[in-house]
Amino acid sequence: RAGMDEEYVVCALLHGIAASLPHFKRQASGHFVTVASIGAHEVVATGAVYCASKYAAWAITEGLRLESDPSIRVTTISPGVVESELADSISDPTAQEAMRTYRAISIPADAIANAISYAIGQPPDVDVNEIIVRPAGQR
Repeated sequence: RAGMDEEYVVCALLHGIAASLPHFKRQASGHFVTVASIGAHEVVATGAVYCASKYAAWAITEGLRLESDPSIRVTTISPGVVESELADSISDPTAQEAMRTYRAISIPADAIANAISYAIGQPPDVDVNEIIVRPAGQR
């Protein structure tokens, strides 16, 4: 099962682009915002498949930016550790504790929402390509 969720995420991104791009081209404006992960920029032990899918999301979005008309803006948001109830859904006690430890230093989800708001709030001639947002304590 490893990699199945990640595969769906990449496919969903491609389908979303395919569905939206014709409309953006027709109206000569639009803004794609992809939420990837800090995992697009660093690989961690036991996270290779996850990190690969986030790198794929980053690469697809960057390719879209390079290939699109300048009237279509493209932004990738790469969050670091964000508050989540993920540890509560892990059934293996060792893995659950590891996730709780990993998430001990995290930022609230609204920090990511604020980054997205910043990117889309720029004037039409400004394209914020990428924002990496992580807790100050995440090194």
